[in-house]
Amino acid sequence: MIESNIKVADNLFLSPMGCGTWAWGNRFLWNYDPTMDRELEQVFNLNVSQGVTWFDTGDSYGTGKLKGRSETLLGTFARKYQGDHQNDITIATKLAIYPWRLTPQSMINACQKSAERLGKPVDLVQMHWSPAKYLPWQEKPLLEGLAQLYHQGLVKGIGLSNYGPKNLQKAYDFLLTKEVKISTLQIQYSLLSTYGLTKLELKPLCDELDVKIIAYSPLTLGILTGKYRNLDNLPSGARKSLFKSLLPKIKPLLQAIDVIGKNNGKTMAQVAINWCICQGTIPIPGAKTIFQAKENIGALGWRLSSAEVMELETIALGLEKQMIQNIFQTT
Repeated sequence: MIESNIKVADNLFLSPMGCGTWAWGNRFLWNYDPTMDRELEQVFNLNVSQGVTWFDTGDSYGTGKLKGRSETLLGTFARKYQGDHQNDITIATKLAIYPWRLTPQSMINACQKSAERLGKPVDLVQMHWSPAKYLPWQEKPLLEGLAQLYHQGLVKGIGLSNYGPKNLQKAYDFLLTKEVKISTLQIQYSLLSTYGLTKLELKPLCDELDVKIIAYSPLTLGILTGKYRNLDNLPSGARKSLFKSLLPKIKPLLQAIDVIGKNNGKTMAQVAINWCICQGTIPIPGAKTIFQAKENIGALGWRLSSAEVMELETIALGLEKQMIQNIFQTT
């Protein structure tokens, strides 16, 4: 039984786990091909039918000529879907902070183009990253654009992504002057990427500001699923070199996840996702296949014990190596 949806804004509710769609159109990292679209629609339908009703995307998702492909697919699938939870389908998109987006209107235009690809309004619009590291004066006009989207009734909520506590507080305070509240914050978060909560200590601030934390890459690009156990079994493409450096250093964690999974009758992926839920975040694991979607859904409806949560965290923090951080993550 899936838990109740989480209220993040007055008219915006998110299921306790979403589905990330970075791979839906990305050839560079995920080897996307249009022949996958039929199964991706089945993934969408299964998620919605089982109560996983919100999907995270971005206007930059889809490589090369496939830019915007993820949004286009989601829009097509949402229009065609008929079944349980049909009226609960929610789409969150992230607007890229391109150097040519400099004015409030540029963000409004970008969101409207996303809505056109979706064939429906964007429910949750998010700033994909902060330009604070390289072009800090760009930020306020773009936040102003998000505020205008909200006041014009074009979106139900506003979120940020890859923000640390200092920049989150600044953005929060600025948007309050525009009479808009930040609803969500996306951070890279998993058992191999605890930086946002352990080093940046984002959780207390988010609790204070009533900002819900969305955990992207909760399976660390798939390495926490247990599919890749040794150097003779590595994914092709860009992930290969990354996993080659990680695997020898994270064996204690993989072994612990495996044991705890077997003790609970769950897979390693389900344990890793559930751990993120137990930490008070809303994870958005990706899924390209029905098998992956079913496995992700199996992370819901149960809880690791507090002892198991602590054991995994202790092992994770003691590892020689963790996942590299997103270069856009701010402090």
